[in-house]
Amino acid sequence: MITKVFVELKIENNTAIITIDNPPVNALSNQIVLELEQAIEAVEQNTELQSLIITGAGTKAFVGGADIKQFLTMTPESCYETVKTGQRVFERVSNLEIPVIAAIEGFALGGGCELALACDIRIAGEKAKFGLPEVGLGLIPGYGGSQRLPRILGSGKAYELIFSGDIIDASEAYRIGLVNNLVPNGEALGHAQAFVSKIQSKAPLAIKAAKKAIKQGIALPLDEAFELEARVVSDLCSTEDQKEGARAFLAKEKPKFQGK
Repeated sequence: MITKVFVELKIENNTAIITIDNPPVNALSNQIVLELEQAIEAVEQNTELQSLIITGAGTKAFVGGADIKQFLTMTPESCYETVKTGQRVFERVSNLEIPVIAAIEGFALGGGCELALACDIRIAGEKAKFGLPEVGLGLIPGYGGSQRLPRILGSGKAYELIFSGDIIDASEAYRIGLVNNLVPNGEALGHAQAFVSKIQSKAPLAIKAAKKAIKQGIALPLDEAFELEARVVSDLCSTEDQKEGARAFLAKEKPKFQGK
């Protein structure tokens, strides 16, 4: 287990769990963003890991947003550097080969919502709240939110949420597709761990390949995306796991995948 001042990384059953712990609302400071990057780097280097869960300590907030005090003294130059750092770290989250699941309780606002958007799957407790309220501070989302939100929800809903700065509850977030699963309050982490167990029952190389095909393909013209898909599938046909999956299916047995 690696423990930082505000960010904890622990490993359980080939799953990394990153917990942001900065009471009272787990606000993102520059220090926390850099600690998060250190944790992500450790995840990148651990080839045994099959999934990552990101969560916030307690049930009051996943991440309640940025540390607003830092904006009082920012210059355009320091603001640019801060934004580029946040974008870099959140993109490292998004670019991990393994699935990344956000387990969200309480507030996921501003940078917290943007961190959730950088994850592949979002599981939220029923009392969670989501929003990008930056326009009320004279800003816009700067850690990727203005770009990821329209890719997830479409430009119309992204305009609505960013222009208004509205905070929506978990049921509305689930209705519009911002959240994948809505669970009882306090149970987001447990449900994320159960989902991870389901993922880890599948072929790990195939899971990584599926993420690659989706993430890279969505930015390509359809004909190029089909070519990417064909190459990814053909590469998997050379793996031992693919042969084991077919063998076990025909034998009506549970496959024993080795990640090879």
